[in-house]
Amino acid sequence: MPRTIVGWREWIALPDLDLSALRAKIDTGARSSALHVDAQWRITEGGAPWVAFRLDTGANRVVQLQAPVHDEREVVDSGGHRTLRVFLRTRLRLAGEECMAEINLSDRRGMRFAMLVGRTALSGLFTVDPARSFLHGRAHRRPANSTSPP
Repeated sequence: MPRTIVGWREWIALPDLDLSALRAKIDTGARSSALHVDAQWRITEGGAPWVAFRLDTGANRVVQLQAPVHDEREVVDSGGHRTLRVFLRTRLRLAGEECMAEINLSDRRGMRFAMLVGRTALSGLFTVDPARSFLHGRAHRRPANSTSPP
C-alpha cells in the first residue's frame, strides 16, 4: 500500500475531541505526539480516570475538553528534561487518512505549533518530505474511492 506524502507541517484534526483544524509540525525526530494545553486537571468519569483540559485552538477560540486517560509516563523533551505526562488515545486525521494515535498533553507555550505529530503516529502510513509543507490543505476526509498522491 503506497504511503501518503506529507510536508513538515500540515493541518490535522482530532475528531474524537471535536478539533477539526489544528496546524501541526510533523516531526520524525519526536517519538510521541504532543498537544499543547493551557491547563489540565484530573477528573473521574464512571469510576475511571479522565483528564479535563483547556486549549486555545486559534483565532481566540478557547475550548475546554475531557477524555479518558490512556496512560501516564515520562517523556524526555528535546532539551533532555524528563516530565510525567498524561497520554490520550484518539483518532488523528492527516491528509485524509485516519489512525489511532497516542497524544500526550503538554505545555508547548512558546512553540510555533500547538500540535506535534511524532513518528509512532506516522509509522506505516506516511512519508515526510521535509522540503514541503501544507500539501493537503485543512484536515478533511478522503472520499472512499480516492488514492494517495504519488
